[in-house]
Amino acid sequence: MQPIDAGPLRVIIPCLDEEAAIGQLVTALRRNLDARDRIIVVDNGSRDRTVEVARTAGAEVVSEARRGYGRACLAGVLAAGDGIAVFLDGDGADHPEDLDRVVSPVRAGSADLAVGARRDREPGSMTSLQRFGNRLATSLIGWSCGAVVTDLGPMRAIRVERLLALEPRARTYGWSTEMTVKALRAGYRYVEVPVRHRRRIGVSKVSGTISGSVRAGFRILWTAVRWSRWRSGEIG
Repeated sequence: MQPIDAGPLRVIIPCLDEEAAIGQLVTALRRNLDARDRIIVVDNGSRDRTVEVARTAGAEVVSEARRGYGRACLAGVLAAGDGIAVFLDGDGADHPEDLDRVVSPVRAGSADLAVGARRDREPGSMTSLQRFGNRLATSLIGWSCGAVVTDLGPMRAIRVERLLALEPRARTYGWSTEMTVKALRAGYRYVEVPVRHRRRIGVSKVSGTISGSVRAGFRILWTAVRWSRWRSGEIG
């Protein structure tokens, strides 16, 4: 298949109090991006120096004061406007060097949604509750959509126009789940690409507590069920 011009990269990084990690992440990304690409850090109400550190490292900063992972991601997409949206978490757990591997299928025109499947995980990078919830959610998605889905990893790539055609509604932790389910329901070409995953820098706002993990897990499962019969006649 001949490569297509899918546009420049728009690397979107939702952040909440990630001062310790965001500077290193942006610096590493800049070494792997072209001049036409953009790094968009979406500040979701940080109380530390996340904004200052991100700007100093060379990122654009967009503010989304309303809390919610999905809200922050959508704000980044709207700020991006065009090109290929690439999502990473701002906690340093993703390897920036794996970005090109995830983007390549979309850039080549062989996939509409490429997800970094966390195959090579550093011990302790995911709690047992996170691993169990991930397996449960992906099994549910695979069963309902007739596809093989093994991970709901945060590193993913999709063209902005294709993402917006999915009419994203999730405002919290169901963002990645909704994207995966709707993409499969819409007949998008879906691929998983093996990536590495390490321990995050700092304490997680979600997996740092059992109650936070349970709430996020419930939201993810509920999202998978909610959109399991979704259809849109507007997608070509």
